[in-house]
Amino acid sequence: MPGASKRRVPVSQPGMADPHQLFDDTSSAQSRGYGAQRVPGGLGYPAASASPQGAFLADPVSNMAMAYGSSLAAQGKELVDKNIDRFIPVTKLKYYFAVDTMYVGKKLGLLVFPYLHQDWEVQYQQDTPVAPRFDVNAPDLYIPAMAFITYVLVAGLALGTQDRFSPDLLGLQASSALAWLTVEVLAILLSLYLITVNTDLSTIDLVAFLGYKYVGMIGGVLMGLLFGKIGYYLVLGWCCVSIFVFMIRTLRLKILAEAAAEGIPVRGARNQLRMYLTMAVAAAQPLLMYWLTFHLVR
Repeated sequence: MPGASKRRVPVSQPGMADPHQLFDDTSSAQSRGYGAQRVPGGLGYPAASASPQGAFLADPVSNMAMAYGSSLAAQGKELVDKNIDRFIPVTKLKYYFAVDTMYVGKKLGLLVFPYLHQDWEVQYQQDTPVAPRFDVNAPDLYIPAMAFITYVLVAGLALGTQDRFSPDLLGLQASSALAWLTVEVLAILLSLYLITVNTDLSTIDLVAFLGYKYVGMIGGVLMGLLFGKIGYYLVLGWCCVSIFVFMIRTLRLKILAEAAAEGIPVRGARNQLRMYLTMAVAAAQPLLMYWLTFHLVR
């Protein structure tokens, strides 16, 4: 209508806000202006690693934690080593396993043919016995340990050839051998204490010397499997005499030599007890060799 007043409605332009909106919408501006520059770090803040101040504060803490952990690990290792050495002399055990192939061959020959051996003295270097690989007279634990394991395996083979094999019977065979070895060691230690013998013969030395009889037991059982009872008695008899001679000549230096150093007369009462003890230990080896093997050969 020509008389009506004409109102001009403003045309919204791009970039201008809606006149009826209470607050300005800045989401688009933020997404355009700041969204591309944000680094996701939680709650819209930059990551701590991107800040030099954060890295400065984080490095000392991690270094302190690593140093504290290393200190605890070192203290724990030292504590474990002390406790192990208290109950299990690891350092001493290393000496008894310091062997090589040449020593093992010579020692086995000495156990089977001890009659031709002349020098039975253990060699020392600055009051310390040399390692077994340098002295065939030195006791070791390698041969007794391997001989015991081989004896158990040979016993299982013998039982299997007789259709008598069972895990329980094999375990009984192994436990019996260990039980008799323990009884021997305890009996010798008690006897040495009762007759007041001052000797450098340690418990590990006794285990080594008493464990050498397993070598002859293995030979007797194997010959029994191959040639029957005759082969068993021949080989076991030879090994029994050999181990008797070996023990006499070895323990004589350990027990009687101390008596001579103390000035005890050869025919004295205490020296006679030492000789009887040496003879009893040597005589017990053939008896146990037969007792632990005779039922394996039929």
